[in-house]
Order: sequence, then C-alpha cells, then structure tokens
Amino acid sequence: MTRLSCTVVTPEETALDEQVEFAALPLYDGEIGIGFNHTPLVGRLGYGEMRLRSGDKVSRYYVDGGFVQVVDNTVTILTSRAVAAGEIDADSAKQQLATALERPANTPELLEIRDRLVSQARGQTRVARRSEQ
Repeated sequence: MTRLSCTVVTPEETALDEQVEFAALPLYDGEIGIGFNHTPLVGRLGYGEMRLRSGDKVSRYYVDGGFVQVVDNTVTILTSRAVAAGEIDADSAKQQLATALERPANTPELLEIRDRLVSQARGQTRVARRSEQ
C-alpha cells in the first residue's frame, strides 16, 4: 500500500514526522479518514483521538484542536498539543472534566471558555479510555 507523509507540529516542536498508510483525525464537527490520494483539504480539528495506521500497527494520540491540511499525499497537522494516548492520565482527565463543569458560565465569554475546557477534558478521557482497552 502507498504511504502518506504525516507531520504533527505544535508550538514547541515537530511532535511527529512519519510515513503512514491511513490517518483518522477528529474534526470540529466529526471525524475524517485520510488515505493515499485523498482530495486536498483544509479542516478545523476538534479535541480527540488521532489514529495513524502503518501495517498492523496503530498509533493513537490526543490532539488539542488546531488545523489539518492534506495536499499531494502529505498530511500536516497544526495543533497546540499532541500527546501519545498511553501518556494521558485518565484520572487527571476526569478531574479536569469535573473542574471544568463547575466553572461559572454567566457570560458568553465564560460559557465559551467552559465549553472548550469541557470538550478538551472529554476528548482526553475518551483517548485514555481507548488506550486502556
């Protein structure tokens, strides 16, 4: 099978740069699968699990929003944070969720902040739960 070049860039570093056969990414409004010769696109990432398949190996990561660009069999992911699924602490993610749900949201700005924190914590919790299976 032909491969894609996949690069994940955070503000601090190039977190990942490898050849994969398939990538599944969390979009803001769903999930997308990207294979060889995928149509060019730019998409807004959500908070959740990125899966990269190469042969029988599947690597899982939590991505913290951002953007994805696909062009000429190159997948470029710009995100504020990318963490290997095995490095996520499920208990910490659950605590973050509880803390986020307790935040006041009595203005549109505070509601937006709370919703983002809740989405991030839920995304981390889902990735941590799947990595334990």
